Amino acid sequence: MTGGAAPSPLAPGLYFVSTPIGNARDVTLRALDILRDADVLAAEDTRSLRRLMEIHGIPLRGRRLVAYHDQNGPKTRPALLARLAEGRSVAYAPEAGTPLVSDPGFVLARAAIGAGHTVTAAPGASAPLAALAVAGLPSDRFTFAGFPPHARAARLRFLEDLKSAPGTLILFESPRRIVDLLVDAAEVLGADRPAALSRELTKKFEETLRDSLGALAEAAPELTLKGEMVLCIGVGENAAPGEAEVREALEKALKSAHLKDAAQEVAERFGLPRRDVYQLGLTLKDPE
Repeated sequence: MTGGAAPSPLAPGLYFVSTPIGNARDVTLRALDILRDADVLAAEDTRSLRRLMEIHGIPLRGRRLVAYHDQNGPKTRPALLARLAEGRSVAYAPEAGTPLVSDPGFVLARAAIGAGHTVTAAPGASAPLAALAVAGLPSDRFTFAGFPPHARAARLRFLEDLKSAPGTLILFESPRRIVDLLVDAAEVLGADRPAALSRELTKKFEETLRDSLGALAEAAPELTLKGEMVLCIGVGENAAPGEAEVREALEKALKSAHLKDAAQEVAERFGLPRRDVYQLGLTLKDPE
């Protein structure tokens, strides 16, 4: 703020503001209030935030938009923390969506919390949840895995680690690599697993393709795919773990935890009833 300006009606602290992932009207009224009243405005992309504020008639009032992203975070973060230490309100907005979801805000949040400052979230648009809502896949349990590695060997290991994750998987990918991801996912996770590929969510050309992973992998090379992609992958019919796999995981868990906690951990990992896993644990501890 400029010298002599009236104090902000916002309490001091760091405010994470969710921004639209496409449609500018998907911003919340609370987010606009924070952008209007914050002492300091930081953004992953200052041009995007400036445009959003102009669309909704939010004046800068002499405030400067501070760029904060992965590349300049180590240099910019101390200045933002200094403003918090002065008792200022700092609003941070990602380029699109909810802060901390594939976004550089995580380190800033951790630093602010570590320094004893208040951190507040203004919820809003989120690409993973928007994709899950239109995927037609189970949503009672899901795993958001972000962007897979670019290199194929690393991507295959990444997918292997997700094989035992319970519920629907949600991944981000660019149009350039989406075909490779679909092919590898069908190979590692199973070509029969149901999936939904969404692009341009909330925008004019929004589209969601729903089929098996194998079918999407075969069809994708012939399609014109633009915009950021969100891939949701459901649980396949044959994805249930075998007893030997569950037994091995439980034996490993029991080496460092009591039966109750070990059973809870393994049940959540495989999406199984805790009582069944607990009973299996009892037989491991006392075969008779």
